[in-house]
Amino acid sequence: MKFGGTSVADIDRIKAVRDLISGEVNNGWTVVAVVSAMSKETNKLIDLAKQVGVESLVDPEYDALISTGEDVSSSLLAIALNSHGVSARSWRGWQLPVRTDSFYSNAKIEEIETKQLESSFKDGTKVAVVSGFQGIDKSGRVTTLGRGGSDTSAVAIAAAIGAKRCDIYTDVSGIYTTDPRIKINASKLKRISFEEMLEMASLGANVLQTRAVELAMRHKVPITVLNSFSKEEGTLVCDEEEIMEKNIVSGIAFQKNESQITLTNIEDKPGVAAKIFGPLASSGVNIDMIVQSNTETGLTNITFSCPADDLQMAKKAISKAKENSLISFERLIENKNLAKVSIVGIGMKTHAGVAQKMFETLSDENININVISTSEIKLSVLIERKYLELAVRSLHDAFGLQNL
Repeated sequence: MKFGGTSVADIDRIKAVRDLISGEVNNGWTVVAVVSAMSKETNKLIDLAKQVGVESLVDPEYDALISTGEDVSSSLLAIALNSHGVSARSWRGWQLPVRTDSFYSNAKIEEIETKQLESSFKDGTKVAVVSGFQGIDKSGRVTTLGRGGSDTSAVAIAAAIGAKRCDIYTDVSGIYTTDPRIKINASKLKRISFEEMLEMASLGANVLQTRAVELAMRHKVPITVLNSFSKEEGTLVCDEEEIMEKNIVSGIAFQKNESQITLTNIEDKPGVAAKIFGPLASSGVNIDMIVQSNTETGLTNITFSCPADDLQMAKKAISKAKENSLISFERLIENKNLAKVSIVGIGMKTHAGVAQKMFETLSDENININVISTSEIKLSVLIERKYLELAVRSLHDAFGLQNL
């Protein structure tokens, strides 16, 4: 059972989480409860680090600081459970231990040792309350797994101990066909495949962290997304084979703040793309959609998208590459007022006409498409940001998602 920051935001909510866990114990389960920091606590710690002059986020002292919010949550919850008559103990990530690499602020889990955890259960402990988001590297320094990393902690521990279930408790009641704040009659999905959820998470659906879904898919750990504040049925994230009726389109995902760069009149020869995208990767710019088009003069234009926050970094990396004569182009054209809208569904593998319907729907609303990218179960378009909500609502209606 994993509980996010809003689920443990204050003492009343911690007591509510205690009651949820106690109910599972009363049903005969032993429980690993992975907790995030109390709501807004991590941001407070980040602000403190900035005030004392942190120079880099890739810093073991920075990780040691921002990991402490989860320690407060885990200890408070363990105290609440013990005082309620449920045998519990708290565990820091380094106590299990959760072993990671040394990429501070965004460490990857390499191994989780479970011997001590299992011994604790054999000795009568019913609940292990684990600080999410954190681990330890080979040098013995505390590491953190990146924002939202408690989801990853929970799924990784579930896989390591062979848990029957991994329940992710949050402040929503499951996975919806799109953001209900944009489309009021968005449907809650009873089931969604790992593959679909991975696409949705990577495309901006913030209910589950992408790395957590990747881990769950690899280790076949079923995840149920539930609401900490209601008893509504949640959404099961599972293997495609466990879903009888495969929707052609299961959801509309979006990212609001996208930007686009076009480089014109580039020499068209092998290795040019590598010389463009190599410096961008080295600068930490996350490139998404890419389109290359040849001109009548034998030159080529390359267009790509990236998060709006990365635009200046991208321009700087490209300008430096040009100054160093790695690449040559005539103009750099930017557009920072874009959004990406995507339709996702495993049924797209076997149904024709999905792209046509998407493009016709956007055309009917007079929404122009800048860039298109596809995968087997996803179709994404880059459009002007001011049309984002109209596009989401129109596509939601066109594919009948309110009736799922």
